[in-house]
Amino acid sequence: MRLIEYADREVLAMDLANLIAGELKNALLSHDTVSFAVPGGTTPGPIFDSLSAANLDWARVQVMLGDERWVAPDHEMSNARLLRNRLLVGRAAEAAFTPFYIDGLTSAEAAETLSPQIESRLPLSVLLLGMGADMHTASLFPGSNGLEAAMAADAPALCPIDVDGQDIGRITLSRRVLEGAMSKHLVIFGDEKRAAVEQAQSLPALQAPIGAVLNEATVHWAP
Repeated sequence: MRLIEYADREVLAMDLANLIAGELKNALLSHDTVSFAVPGGTTPGPIFDSLSAANLDWARVQVMLGDERWVAPDHEMSNARLLRNRLLVGRAAEAAFTPFYIDGLTSAEAAETLSPQIESRLPLSVLLLGMGADMHTASLFPGSNGLEAAMAADAPALCPIDVDGQDIGRITLSRRVLEGAMSKHLVIFGDEKRAAVEQAQSLPALQAPIGAVLNEATVHWAP
């Protein structure tokens, strides 16, 4: 794990967007298409705003989420909705996007249906992750139903997850997929999350899932 500190969140968003754009461009030099997995939530929004204007061949970039809540794509809690509003605009509107939510299917059925398609795009060229204070990443929540299966070495590309106390189901890229990305970036803000990511490196993977995917990752931190 490598840690980069930034003066503030605005500088982080701009610098990381430029870094990711450069990595995607470099990957496109040797591949017909590249894969780019991103998080939902509020943290990556400013990064997406900058990245969407990057001058690269977006038509050859295959974008996917790290995870998704099992809600319709127009629902306010949909990660796909965030992407369509903040990343897949401007130049980046030409990117191919693979939504995980499939109307009429359960999260488990969709995971089974989509896993072969995701498998064909591995390894991920670039991966951007977020992390909760509980040390979860994507929808790999400590103590969640389905975590052990999603953390297994032979897990499918996509796995269903149910989190205690949450009515909405989830679908997530498995540990194997996240860990195998060619370039990995984690964005965290504040002292609490910095302490959490440092602690995660010495905890069991099922207790601190983010720790399982930090090998060769770059952590980007701002106050």
